[in-house]
Amino acid sequence: MLSLSKPLQEFYRLDKCLSKHGTRFEFVNDKEIICSPDESNTHTFVILEGVVSLVRGDKVLIGIVQAPFIFGLADGVAKKEAQYKLIAESGCIGYRLSSSQTLAIIEQNQLWREAFCWIVWKSQVLELRDKQLIGNNSYDQIRATLMTMIEWDEELRSRIGVMNYIHQRTRVSRSVVAEVWLAQP
Repeated sequence: MLSLSKPLQEFYRLDKCLSKHGTRFEFVNDKEIICSPDESNTHTFVILEGVVSLVRGDKVLIGIVQAPFIFGLADGVAKKEAQYKLIAESGCIGYRLSSSQTLAIIEQNQLWREAFCWIVWKSQVLELRDKQLIGNNSYDQIRATLMTMIEWDEELRSRIGVMNYIHQRTRVSRSVVAEVWLAQP
């Protein structure tokens, strides 16, 4: 089984050094774009408070994550092929800095281990997502998505529309999602 414990100690060490150089932001409204597709390959975004969704350019919802979170940590080393948007799902506080600056700070402060731990954790989360969605039928995809939502705190679950979340995450049509729901005993 994959360990999905967020590497918080490593996050705090990275944050301590990166935050001194970042440009702060605060979003008070839902659905505000924190990171546009144009910025997704050139900047690192550190989310300190709030909830964000990560959406790939083809409108596939990759996931919803609660702070703390770092997006774009490896972009100074390798650019992403796909373009992404980070969208605030609640009030959100954080900061951004250029990918090249992030890389220089990691090098200067010898934070490679911390960066590696964070990237491995993110890779494990994506691996679990792939395991839940790729090669599974609609029922299994919907079930896995609902099981993911059970792990969220109550406030987040109440804010996110279940049908819309399942559709955006799995690309299963809303009518099929409704059929699966209605077929349950």
